[in-house]
Amino acid sequence: MKQSEQWSSKISFILAAAGSAIGLGAIWKFPYVAGTSGGGIFFIIFLFFTLLIGLPLLLAEFVIGRTTQKNAINSFKELAPNTSWHIIGRLGFFTNAILLSFYSVVGGWILIYLVSGTIGKLNGLTKHEYAAYFGETIANPFLVVIAQLVFILITVIVVAKGVQAGIEKANKWMMPALFIIFIVIIIRSVTLENSLEGILFILKPAFSSLTSDTILFALGQSFFALSVGACTMLTYSSYLSKKENLVQSAFSIVFLNILVTLLAGLAIFPAVFAFGLEPDVGPVLLFNVLPTVFSNMPFGMVFLVAFLVLFLFATLTSAFSMLELIVAILTKGDVQKRKLYTWLSGLVIFIVGVPSALSFGVLSDIHLLEKSIFDLADYLVSNILLPVGAFFISLFVSFKFPRTTLYKEMQMGSSFPISLLKAWFFLIRYVVPVVIVIVFLDSLGVI
Repeated sequence: MKQSEQWSSKISFILAAAGSAIGLGAIWKFPYVAGTSGGGIFFIIFLFFTLLIGLPLLLAEFVIGRTTQKNAINSFKELAPNTSWHIIGRLGFFTNAILLSFYSVVGGWILIYLVSGTIGKLNGLTKHEYAAYFGETIANPFLVVIAQLVFILITVIVVAKGVQAGIEKANKWMMPALFIIFIVIIIRSVTLENSLEGILFILKPAFSSLTSDTILFALGQSFFALSVGACTMLTYSSYLSKKENLVQSAFSIVFLNILVTLLAGLAIFPAVFAFGLEPDVGPVLLFNVLPTVFSNMPFGMVFLVAFLVLFLFATLTSAFSMLELIVAILTKGDVQKRKLYTWLSGLVIFIVGVPSALSFGVLSDIHLLEKSIFDLADYLVSNILLPVGAFFISLFVSFKFPRTTLYKEMQMGSSFPISLLKAWFFLIRYVVPVVIVIVFLDSLGVI
């Protein structure tokens, strides 16, 4: 059964797809990974991978979804009947379920901080007190589980309304608001005394900081930031009209993603350096360091609350796409089943995510492969499932998708030169899978 819902316009699709990409990847993960991986040199390599690997993969997912206009599993079944290629869609289902289970934990932290900042509980604390507050917060089992549940409930309520009435409507006001808040915070950040060092940190590459880990993390970030490898973009494109320009949409989404990633760096690092703080503190950067930064600014708590609102918007727009893929597979295009399966999926994902939420408190002593439950889920998705999914998507489009159908679909709604399409095909067949394998094996210590 084909998808019975569609985006009302191309701009709605672009905002939704960009919202999927612009989430924790750009605003939470990029700053702390860049902070621990050399700043500017990491951003340059991330930019390179985004254009060379991420963009071709994004187009690959788009063309699969728009061609069949079916969910992530049935798309592969239609294009490659009586084969096992549909496992890619099943892998996407599993990946998004695991991703949303721990993603919702961070979403819960944001909600806690947003409420705390609004009622004044974050006012006037010292650097060490902020660190202690964060540690106490994520170790509180009742608080983190309730916050995670509230985040899941918001996501479920929006997705249950459907593509146009729910996801599209939410993104139409969340995304513009996100950019407006970003610009306000950046203006304040870069006008602080001694902020130039932070600007140079993210814009000026220091080649002495280049390591194999930097390259690995940059590749993983390009997957995570563009939502490729998990079939979420395939699902969103399945709701897109045949009249729309796929290539133009993909470039627009990549541009917006790079822009927001850069804006995140410019919002955070100038302020971090202006107050003499360290950028390489890891995942707690936004929760430990930023409150310290904002507390030292005039009207700092106003800016902190504004940033947390921005952070929440970006996180929710990504969560919508993760849950939508799962719901699309379960409903198989039957809108009558959407509400039921959305609520059931949300409940199961919440339960699966509870151990991640508790892994900083009552389950902090439990470690698998020397990682906490939360860190293991993050590592599994970012370093294994997304690269593996991206690898097989590139192989599918290269060797199984009929070439004439592929080019015809790519040129619908556009006059994209066939020579550039052939260049894209060369990248997706020969460059993308080779780079993924090399970096993946390096991450496992094989090479």
